[in-house]
This record gives sequence, C-alpha cells and structure tokens, in this order.
Amino acid sequence: MVAPRVRPRLGRDEWLMGGGLLVLALYLAITLLVPLALMLTKSVQDREGAFVGLANFAQYFTNPALSGAIGNSLWVSALATAITIALAFGYAYALNRSCIPFKGFFRLVAMLPLLAPSLLSAIALVYLFGNQGALKGWLFGESIYGPIGIVIGSVFWTFPHALIIISTALATADARLYEASESLGASRWRTFTVVTLSGARYGLISALFVVFTLVITDFGVPKVVGGQFNMLATDIYKQVVGQQNFQMGAVVSLLLLLPAVLAFFVERWAQRRQISSLSSRAVPYRPKPSPVRDLALLGFVGLVALVILGILGMAAFASFAKLWPYNLSLTLSHYDFSNADGGSWASYGNSIRLALYTAVSGSLVVFVGAYLVEKTRVAKPLRTATHLLALIPMAVPGMVLGLAYIFFFNAPGNPLNFLYGTMAILVLATIAHFYTVSHLTALTALKQLDPEFESVSAALKTPFYRTFWRVTTPMCLPAILDIAIYFFINAMTTVSAVVFLYAPHTTLASVAVLNMDDAGDTAPAAAMAMLIVYTSAGVRLLHAWLSRWLLRRTQAWRLQGR
Repeated sequence: MVAPRVRPRLGRDEWLMGGGLLVLALYLAITLLVPLALMLTKSVQDREGAFVGLANFAQYFTNPALSGAIGNSLWVSALATAITIALAFGYAYALNRSCIPFKGFFRLVAMLPLLAPSLLSAIALVYLFGNQGALKGWLFGESIYGPIGIVIGSVFWTFPHALIIISTALATADARLYEASESLGASRWRTFTVVTLSGARYGLISALFVVFTLVITDFGVPKVVGGQFNMLATDIYKQVVGQQNFQMGAVVSLLLLLPAVLAFFVERWAQRRQISSLSSRAVPYRPKPSPVRDLALLGFVGLVALVILGILGMAAFASFAKLWPYNLSLTLSHYDFSNADGGSWASYGNSIRLALYTAVSGSLVVFVGAYLVEKTRVAKPLRTATHLLALIPMAVPGMVLGLAYIFFFNAPGNPLNFLYGTMAILVLATIAHFYTVSHLTALTALKQLDPEFESVSAALKTPFYRTFWRVTTPMCLPAILDIAIYFFINAMTTVSAVVFLYAPHTTLASVAVLNMDDAGDTAPAAAMAMLIVYTSAGVRLLHAWLSRWLLRRTQAWRLQGR
C-alpha cells in the first residue's frame, strides 16, 4: 500500500513572502489595471454616464478632423523611426566596430538628450528654424511647425534610446564569424550584410519598435511645434483639457494604446532572440584599424554630436539672450520665473520633490517587489501574474495612464479620492509609468546571486527579511542606485504622465515649460527646460561618484580577479 503524499507545512517565511507578493499584486492592480479598465468603461459612455456602445468610436472615425490624426501619427512616427534607427546604427557601429578616437566623449554626448524633456528639443527648433529662427532659410521655405518639426524633434530625443539598444547588439559579436568570412574571401559589404546586420537584426527590431512607440506616444514635441498638424497624443490633450470631453479622450487613448501594445510584444520577442543568439564559446570581436573607414565614421559621429550639442546649446543660449533676435546680450532675467506666465521656482521645487519621492519610494517598491517575485517559492500562479502586471507599464503611454488615473482617483465614492490633486498621485503615476524597466533591472541583479544564500539562511533558521537586509540588499546596491537615478531623471523630465494630474500647487517644472510656451514666454520656458538638464546632469554625476565609492567600500568582492 502506497502512503499518501503529505504536503510540507508552510513556514512563517513562506507565509510572509506570499502575503507580501499578494500585497504587491494588489498594488499593481490598483495603480494599473483598475484605472485602465475604468478608461475602457468611459469610452462606451456618454457625458452623463449612460452606456452608448461603440457610438463614441463611430463618431471619432466619421470625423475626418479627428480620425486624420491616426494616419498623421503613423507616417510621422514611421519616418522619425527610420531616420533615428539609421543614425543610431551608424553611431553605434562607429563606437563598437571602429578605432575612432574620443569614443567616451561621443558616447557621453549621445546620452545628453536623456537628461532633457522632449519639450526642450522642440523649443530649440523654434529658435533655430521658427519665424525668427537663426537658420530659418535652411528649410527652403518650409515651416518648422508641422511634420518637419515633429520628426526632427523626435529624432533628437529618441536617438539615445535607439543607440543604447543597437550598441548592445553590436557589442556582442563573435569574432570567429568574421574570421570565417575573411577566410572564404567574402567582400567587406557581404560580410557587413551577412554577418554584422544578421547578428544585430534583433537589436535593430527591438530599437525600431521602442523608438516607434516613443514617437507615437510623445506629447511634448507635437504640442510645441506641431502647429495644426494633429497627432493622437495632442488629440487626447485637446479633448480632455480643451473640450472637457473625457469620453472622446478615452477613445483616442485606447487607439493610442494599440500600437504601443503591439510594439511592446514585438520588442520583448526581439530582445529574447538577441540574448539567445550568443553561445558560450563566442570570441569577442576586436576591430582592426582602417584609416579610410575610421576617418569616415569619425566625421559621421562628429556631425551627429555637433547637431546634438547645437540643439542643446541653442536652448541654453536662448535662456540667456535678452530679447531674441533683437538684443542678444546675456541676462539672467529669464530665470526670474515670477514674471512668467505658467511657471515659477515653486514648480522647479515641486519637480525636485517629485523626483526624490519617486526615486526613494519607487526603488523600495520595485526592489522589494522583484525580490518577492524572484525568491518566493509558493503561489507560483501569483508570482507569474505579478510579473506580468509589472510588465504592463511599458506598453501603456504616459498620457493614457494619466487619463486613466483621472477616471479612477476622481471617481465619486472612491476611498482613494483624497489623493487626487496631491503630490502623492504624481508619485504613484510616475512610479507606475516607469515601473517595468526598473523591475527588470532589479530581477537581473537578483538572478546573478547564488540561490545558496537563501538555502543556507533557511538551514540556519535565519528569517528571510534578515538575509534580505544583511546580504541581498548590500550585494545589489549598484542596481538599486541605477533604479533610483532612473526614477529621478524620468520624474524630472516626464510631461505626458503628469500633464492631467497636477494641481495649481503641484505644478512641475516640465509642465511649467509647456505652460510658459503656451503663454508665449518661450525664453523662460527654455530656461526652465535647461534647469531640468542642469539638475539631471548634476544628479547623474553624483550618482557616478556615489556608485564608484560604494563599489570600493561595499562591493570589494566584485573587484576580485580583475
């Protein structure tokens, strides 16, 4: 007779970790799924809340002025994506497959747009190519206000995103493939197309869909230089802020959500394929000097870097020019925001507060949550569901999430209604919007740790939370700092996720840039945008110093064998 299987009793640690995982799942559901579900409900209601089915969608598609934004968004995003991918691939190729000098400098310059809100590039383009722009004649009579401005501005701020992905793909090449190609007598062009492009194809696909999603969901650039050219993101803003038509805003948001979701799944597929394309026996590729190639690539990256510095430099100069273009003497008067409409130093202070609150609380929630997802050994379906919930934010545009928060937190009878109009809702929205990348970063760091740490702790009957605090957290400090700086900079630069949620006393610097530009105070808007850049750059430098200090003081085990 076979004895019945007896399930082992769950210990206190398993119950605590399972309970923590449940709390995390509820948190993600409340901050993501429920608001999005309410937005879906609003899209099939009229202004009085009565169910109207698909009437709102029919009204949208039968109005050419509205539905035209779909085609505009698709072709402009496709064009901007194609240009960005081409430029980023050439730049990444020069950094990884050539022997050009000053690679560190060029890499640093390429990352500068990450420190600025997308609004900054649009404002700089106004000063460069606007009606009184310094280089107005370079557009051959065309206007910067429309698709041309949107494409140029979008390429500027999405360029580093594409560069990071493509550079990673090109950095992981197998030198044996190039040796085999050379032995077979293949031409350089055939080697490039068959070996280089083939090896980086999944990185290129990933970058393509990431950039497309960023462009089609961006609000800042088309708001400043879009003119009368409608885009889906600006249509949401017009419907909600301009006409108070929240139902139609929900319709446009759902339409904007579709390409973002599709791009997310394609990008995730491409990322997995890129990782699995390398073998453990691969030999790192080392480029050989080639004077003609290196000189050509040096000229290319120099030109791209010059354009990036030129756009940032134009915005910086505009923030100091006394009266563009009539009096170009330098002044600090534009930084006296008390005389500007739509912004103040209080807005800048609010952004600092938001960035700090988001960096601290976001890092805590994300890292503890990732630990529970990775280390909990009970309730596997709950672990899987929580991980899937953590991946949702990457597919949800910021404006869609912000509008969903209005429907949820401002709903009558919601016990969380007290958060509406406070700094807390801005923190919640920002953490939710940028949760996925931070979650994946934390998971990557935790997967590098040997599971034996938990096994030994369990054998010694040491509570899991003590192991987490004394072992796991110190060993993952570099990743935690990376998550914190990621939250901080994105909280400083984001516009779309918070443009619907701020109150008069919680106006942010990025929103103030938008409001001042709307009011015609373009120079103060440039000054506020540059303040965001200066702050982000300073914090990034502080992060680099602190990371190096911590690496020496608390991460000596990482340096062994180097």
